[in-house]
Amino acid sequence: MTAFHDETVTGEAFTGETVTGDALRRTLGLSRRRFLGTCTAASAAAIAAPVFGAAPALAQDPAGTAGTAGGDRGRSALVPPHKRGIILYTVRDAVGRDPLASDLPSGFREVFRQLSRFGYRQVEFAGYGQHANAPGGADLGTVKGARLLRSWLDAYGLRAQGSHGYIPPSWPLTPTDLDTFKRWLEIANILGMEHMGTGADPTTTPYRADWDVAAEKWNTLGAVARREGVKLYTHNHDSAYDFLLDGGPLDAQGRPTRSSGIRKLEYFLTMTDRRNVYLELDVFWAHVAQYKFHTYTAHDGSAGERVFDPAALVVRNTHRFPLFHAKDGVVNPQSGLGYDMVPFGTGDIDYRRFFTRVGAKNHHNPMVEQDNAPSTSAPGQSLEFARVGYDNLAALRARH
Repeated sequence: MTAFHDETVTGEAFTGETVTGDALRRTLGLSRRRFLGTCTAASAAAIAAPVFGAAPALAQDPAGTAGTAGGDRGRSALVPPHKRGIILYTVRDAVGRDPLASDLPSGFREVFRQLSRFGYRQVEFAGYGQHANAPGGADLGTVKGARLLRSWLDAYGLRAQGSHGYIPPSWPLTPTDLDTFKRWLEIANILGMEHMGTGADPTTTPYRADWDVAAEKWNTLGAVARREGVKLYTHNHDSAYDFLLDGGPLDAQGRPTRSSGIRKLEYFLTMTDRRNVYLELDVFWAHVAQYKFHTYTAHDGSAGERVFDPAALVVRNTHRFPLFHAKDGVVNPQSGLGYDMVPFGTGDIDYRRFFTRVGAKNHHNPMVEQDNAPSTSAPGQSLEFARVGYDNLAALRARH
């Protein structure tokens, strides 16, 4: 089979951000345009020291570097302390809980406080809504709300690293959709995010023509985001790593019925601008795809087999995968997915091997996720599973 590759970047080529440029801009919560218009390189350097010296996320690390084995400040950890994150979808019930009706952490502010106590240093948003009785009110998806969220993030030493935000449904883009997209980018900049994306696949069809359209749309949106200093990313479910239908006999609607053996998101990577479009690998759903999609019918009608290797895809495209969903599962061949979702670190997915293989640990940002963490019968379960997830993520060490 033809091997489809993008630029390969391996090892520790990616290091932490310096206290200049985009890192400073995100700390200040400014768009790239506003940042460039309000400070020169000299003035940026002048204000960098006091701003960063006071940032709680950098000034203290109560559960991160100091608590690592052997006092090595996290150097032996497969996921460095400052890269340990969680997507807030995992604890969405706590964010949406009425603080007047529960003693459990409720609303963004108290959830941030609790996650910080666990040791997390990064969060990925999955919307900006919370219970109306929580501080700030129900909708924080505004400039005012984003500033309030940013103040809480800073207070608890957390960094917003991404968001499952708004991707315009229209194509070609309508002016209204483009304006809305830009407002979401403004909020991302206020929050200090480096990335903004979506929890959905670029398209849900198996046909190359539809993925070509999706690539054109994402190239355009990614260029808009890049001008605002934000990296646009898409997230996968299992079907996005099924095989692309790109040849062979046509069906009654004129669509191809067979595959060259390339997977949909692999093709998407080849068709999108590496400067503008990025991916978040959901490791659980990638393993589901590995279980489900390993055979295809080639253009000539012969049977093909190609087992999906998620880590190898990342290694071939390190630059394109800034985020992961660190989601675990126990093997269950009867489930139809091959796995049942469980708290991170308690399942059968070999994350020690995965993180060792992908390397570049100061580039990737793993976000603990568990879709089924909330429970109506155990209101505190999602936060408890978040704690378990952090502890297991922090415990990962390379074999020697």
